[in-house]
Parts: sequence; C-alpha cells; structure tokens
Amino acid sequence: MRRVPASAEVARKLERTALAAWDQEDLVEDAALVITELVSNAVDHARLESIRVVVTRPSEKFVRLGVVDRSRNVPFLRTDSNGDNTRGRGLLLVDALTDRWGTDRYLWGKQVWGELKCD
Repeated sequence: MRRVPASAEVARKLERTALAAWDQEDLVEDAALVITELVSNAVDHARLESIRVVVTRPSEKFVRLGVVDRSRNVPFLRTDSNGDNTRGRGLLLVDALTDRWGTDRYLWGKQVWGELKCD
C-alpha cells in the first residue's frame, strides 16, 4: 500500500476483518491503535513510497500486527519527555497495548510488529 497517512484507515480495516475471521473481536480496539501507530511510524520514517501491512496468527495464543518498510533504521522506545512535542512517543502506546513487540531486520528493510494475546 502507499506510504501515506490515509493508509492507517486501510490497515485498520484489514485488522478488523482478520480479527473477526478469527473470532477475536475483543482485540479490535487495541489492535486498531497498535496498527495505526505502526503505520504512522512507517509513514514518517520509511524511505520508499510503499509499505506492507501484515496481520497474522503465529500461534493460537497471539495475533501479530506488523508493518514492513524498506528502511533499515530500527525504531526505539522513546522514554524522554520530548519537550512540548506531541509526536515521537507512539511506541510507548505499542509497548503498553501489546504483550510483546519488536523489529525483524532484513537486508533490504525491516518489519516492526506487536503481538496481542488472544482470549
């Protein structure tokens, strides 16, 4: 998909559809916030004009939400107050809402992901 702010809405539709198919509607709200933050980070920091949104079920216990881009820059959890800037703390939200999150690095880019535990 294109790396534009409106892509977050498309990503949320994908996330909601997948969670409904897996009978995990109770995760929809948290998952929507997580995927929005991951897409927003990619929109702000990726290099090329496209990103890929991934919603998978790596096991019966977890749903994984990820965004793949062609930048090799790894995001970090910002713990400083960052002054009056209201941006730059999205990974704090991802960290708070997910059971675990991380970055898979590839030769050509990365995937930033978060996992939510299923009921």
